[in-house]
Formats: sequence, C-alpha cells, structure tokens
Amino acid sequence: MKINRKHRTANKHKRIRTKIKGVPNRPRLTVFRSNEHIYAQVIDDVKQTTLAASSTKEATVKTAISTGKNCEAAKLVGETIADKILNLGIKNIVFDRGGKLYHGRVQVLAEAMRNKGLQF
Repeated sequence: MKINRKHRTANKHKRIRTKIKGVPNRPRLTVFRSNEHIYAQVIDDVKQTTLAASSTKEATVKTAISTGKNCEAAKLVGETIADKILNLGIKNIVFDRGGKLYHGRVQVLAEAMRNKGLQF
C-alpha cells in the first residue's frame, strides 16, 4: 500500500510526541500549518489543557493581514501567541513542529517568538 504525504507527516508527529512533553513550568507549543492558515497553541500535557492559542483566523490577526498563507501572517501569529504566553508568566516552552519541516512559515513563527523573549 502506498503511503501518502499526510501519513508520513502523521508518523513523524507521533515519533516527535514520544520524545517531548509539556509540563506546567515548560508547556508545549504546537504548530499546525495548513494551506490557508497557521495555528499555534500552548498545551500543558500534565493537566491536558490549552493555556493559550492564536491563529490567522483570530479577529485581531485577520484584520492586520491580507492572507493567512504567507510568512508575514506566521510572524504576526508568533508575536501574538508570544505576548499571550508572556502574560501568563511563562518564558520557557517546548517547540512541537507537528511533523513539518523547520522551514518557511514554521521557522518564521518560531523566530518571531524568540524575538519576543521566549526560550526553547
């Protein structure tokens, strides 16, 4: 049976998730990139709760961008989620790229968060 790209990405994500866990003092930031949008959320895996989330579908982000599928939109989402995390008093996070390559929009989002002062 032929394995398509979606299955390969899902398998990579499973391998990544066995190695990283989000704890209360260092939660996991997960990134999901679709063709049209980019989503980021901070998760505490011990309590199984989402602490903060941001995406290109949010009203504040949506008004500032023309489209959700470019690096400018990813940078804005990264800055928005970084502000939310810093307001919670969290400075260290674990980065979960979701099986995607650390390249393009995923990399821009991560660098925008690092520029705001987050460490991962």
